[in-house]
Amino acid sequence: MLTFDFKIYAIRERANYPKPFQLRWKVGPKPHAQSFVTRTLADGRRAQLMAAAQRGEQFDVQTGLPQSELRAREPQTTWFEHAKDYAEMKWKRSSAKNRATRADALAAVTSALVTDHKSAPEPAILRRALSSRAFNASGRLGDEPEHISVALEWIAKKSLPMPRLEASETIRAALEALSTRLDGKTAAATTITNRRMVFNNALRYAVERRLLPTNPLQFVDWTPPGTDDEIDWRYVPNPQQAKALISAAATLGRRGEHLQAFFGCGYYAATRPAEAMNLRVSDCTLPKTGWGVLLLSGSSPRVGSAWTDDGKPYEERGLKRRARSATRDVPIPPELVRLLRGHLERYGAAPDGRLFQAARGGVLLSKEYPEVWKEARKAALAEEQAMTPLAGVPYSLRHAGVSLWLASGVDPTEVARRAGHSVAVLYRFYAKVLDGKRDQANEQIERALREAE
Repeated sequence: MLTFDFKIYAIRERANYPKPFQLRWKVGPKPHAQSFVTRTLADGRRAQLMAAAQRGEQFDVQTGLPQSELRAREPQTTWFEHAKDYAEMKWKRSSAKNRATRADALAAVTSALVTDHKSAPEPAILRRALSSRAFNASGRLGDEPEHISVALEWIAKKSLPMPRLEASETIRAALEALSTRLDGKTAAATTITNRRMVFNNALRYAVERRLLPTNPLQFVDWTPPGTDDEIDWRYVPNPQQAKALISAAATLGRRGEHLQAFFGCGYYAATRPAEAMNLRVSDCTLPKTGWGVLLLSGSSPRVGSAWTDDGKPYEERGLKRRARSATRDVPIPPELVRLLRGHLERYGAAPDGRLFQAARGGVLLSKEYPEVWKEARKAALAEEQAMTPLAGVPYSLRHAGVSLWLASGVDPTEVARRAGHSVAVLYRFYAKVLDGKRDQANEQIERALREAE
């Protein structure tokens, strides 16, 4: 039992004893004593116990030892063992996407928290072994390839014991690892934020399990590497280019025709691809004339069958960063209404009511529409434009749609609501478009002041 009830006495000298200098102390109701050959040794031990008490450590009643020394005597859990326990503890109540994100973060950190790198596996192999095997609790992984098994055996031997994480230099090494990609470049800002959050939560769990006295991350003054969150507007398609790309998809055979309305949702409704994949007929209000409405109620992101509970490669989930039952209504212009009505007339809906489905039926795969998009870029863009990152991915249509709304003078709060993120995110990613609106507002204010004079 641990207690703060600690009392220490003066060193007592006992003649004719092999170790004449006796140190006595009391923890709770139980007395303890230790004898030394010299007074200097006894003084040193007394100072150690006093220092532990001054640090606020509890003492064990049975052994009389401070908590730090008691932990050191026990078989030490390694960071690798703790990280596996943490991933398994979080698994059941996590979405498939969060499971994969957590595994990636733990793999990045665990690779750095080792005693040395002698005979280390290739970084990519070690990272794959950790993320796809060690931190995956699905139970559907099958036999491990030999190189994966070797990598996991190596990390099990080299992983740091948990008490080593109390050192600030160890925490800094972990933070540097989670902010760096395998190719040595700085990771994206959102990746760094997500990984640091996972690392912090794993350390908090270590405190809960009494593997660490406190969370050492709170004592480290560390700033993540600078990254530029703002979108590079050189490569966001303008309205003419966006429309040309959507139209070009329809010229690429039956598959392109089927995905034309899918790409239209990305531009005219600023849907995320996973949100458009989840659209059903019942979510659409499509009048014969005028504006319609899409009611977005969830998404179907592809995360891989290893991370889902049912073994499917995609996951049914709520809207991003919203409650599971949350919905978001987005008014859509007549252009998109016509696209969606034409799509339903030609192809109908999937058996489960989805508007868009894979070529062979079922949920539209995230590897399917990028292939069509690649061909649409070649058809719609000039050769020199196609050689650049202009509209490089379908997600560019969402950026183009949101920037069009802002440039049209729509209130940023309403833009953020329709796009499904916070105003803070809007200002961070679309700062350049908003800066242009500020200049326009300044001119209007200046003109009003001149008229007043």
